Amino acid sequence: MKYSASNWSPASWRKKKAVQQVTYTDEAQLIRVLNQLRKQPALVTSWEIEALRKHLAEAAAGRKFLLQGGDCAERFEDCTVELIKNRLKILLQMSVILIYGLKMPVIRVGRFAGQYAKPRSDPNETRNGISLPSYRGDNINAPEFTAEARIPDPRRLMQAYYCSAAQLNLVRALADAGFADLHNADNWNLSFAQEAPYIQSYQTIISKIHQALDFAKTVSDHPIEGLGRVTFYTSHEALHLPYEEAFTREVVHANAVYNLSTHLPWIGKRTLFEDSAHVEYMRGIRNPIGIKVGHDIPPGDLISLIQFLNPLNDPGRLVIITRMGVAKVEDSLPRLIEAVQRTGMNVLWCCDPMHGNTEKASSGIKTRKFVNILAELEAVIDMHARMGTVLGGVHFELTGEDVTECVGGASGVEEEHLNQRYFSTVDPRLNVSQSLEMALQIAEKYQNMEAV
Repeated sequence: MKYSASNWSPASWRKKKAVQQVTYTDEAQLIRVLNQLRKQPALVTSWEIEALRKHLAEAAAGRKFLLQGGDCAERFEDCTVELIKNRLKILLQMSVILIYGLKMPVIRVGRFAGQYAKPRSDPNETRNGISLPSYRGDNINAPEFTAEARIPDPRRLMQAYYCSAAQLNLVRALADAGFADLHNADNWNLSFAQEAPYIQSYQTIISKIHQALDFAKTVSDHPIEGLGRVTFYTSHEALHLPYEEAFTREVVHANAVYNLSTHLPWIGKRTLFEDSAHVEYMRGIRNPIGIKVGHDIPPGDLISLIQFLNPLNDPGRLVIITRMGVAKVEDSLPRLIEAVQRTGMNVLWCCDPMHGNTEKASSGIKTRKFVNILAELEAVIDMHARMGTVLGGVHFELTGEDVTECVGGASGVEEEHLNQRYFSTVDPRLNVSQSLEMALQIAEKYQNMEAV
């Protein structure tokens, strides 16, 4: 790939090849909505974004670990107190397990407060001989299979903004009010997860943390500070470029331009190509950015992309999120790691073991097998250890609900259970028990490697 670094502006992407975009029947209404969005308060701040860049630089150096997780595609109807709290609870549980097992701080980044648009392999969906435009996420159209529901509606962009703002308001309030206090970790347990096979292992870890805190209090004359709050950062795929452009704003004190709709936007695999409008857009914003990399990207193309997006080689700028599929790791990942090593480029390697392992069950339902997700993650951990590089993070599609969308794990979800509680409108997610088990397996993997 060859990239042209001509003058950049928040709208320069419009001169490039834009795929996965939406055709609206009422362009005038779209323009009105976008103008309204430009006047709305930002969802995040430049100070938060700069803090995240520093954290990610430390993760790339092996001093912190990135936990990125959340819904495949958010729904407006899920913007409720209970569902938001449950999502935070499972991310908190997973982060505590990783902190304990990896013995390092964890950066919590949620796929929420903006993950309302999804790319689709096919622009149309056909059922019983009827073909309609595909569902592309709640900020574009509705999932119901009717002609009216599938019409792109610009007003949904405003609703996505309001739902994102409401979520962030609650997340920040909870994070500041002691919801995440380690002393109250027992309260993070979800009622339906009490019988999960790995809940006892989690409770054992919490008990050991409580003992350590009690000991520290006993021997110290000063209270332990900082345990009552945590910081959550947000991320979403920057797919709907007109929406992202509306929140792309110059911050005078920083002398830089930021996307203030999220802390960590990423470019999906489907929009990662030469002359891509999404790549052009991302190169000019100050945010740290993620790039989803599949097994089929040539090493030279990855190097060109990294140089284009991070010409100054700044630490904390780029997160390479590999999504290969368990069968492709051994052949594809070493070539990419070697290419980056030779250049001395600063990147944070992160593993998304979900997307490369998507398959259809015998019933035709889209699913993922827990065993394959775990196997890819373990293979990636081993590969980075073998090559002397750092795997600095993981990226999961998960939920705080008791769904039956992914098969396997100690929770015992089988193919015949998929229809029981399959709520995702696009891709299957790990449920609470599977997410908890995954975190424990990661912690155990690193502990075993340390013991060798």
